[in-house]
Amino acid sequence: MPTEHLDSGTLSAVLAQLRRERGMTQYDLAARLRAVSGSGITREEVSRWERGKRIPGPYWRGWLGKVLDISEYKFERAAAIARALRRTDHD
Repeated sequence: MPTEHLDSGTLSAVLAQLRRERGMTQYDLAARLRAVSGSGITREEVSRWERGKRIPGPYWRGWLGKVLDISEYKFERAAAIARALRRTDHD
């Protein structure tokens, strides 16, 4: 998924694509998030986000935007898509 089409993807797809485009591993992303936020985050949690097992909350979406240099709006939009898909799967 090219970066210009991020508005149409779920958060898991957007996050994985951005991380790979920036040449980061899940460990790298977790380490950068820890460094900028001062909070603990693990590679395992990044993996859960990328697999769609969890949706990062607003706190982490803000830091993800800073670390991956992308507008927080794109993460908010992707999270909304992911939540809508979850509701559809559970109906």
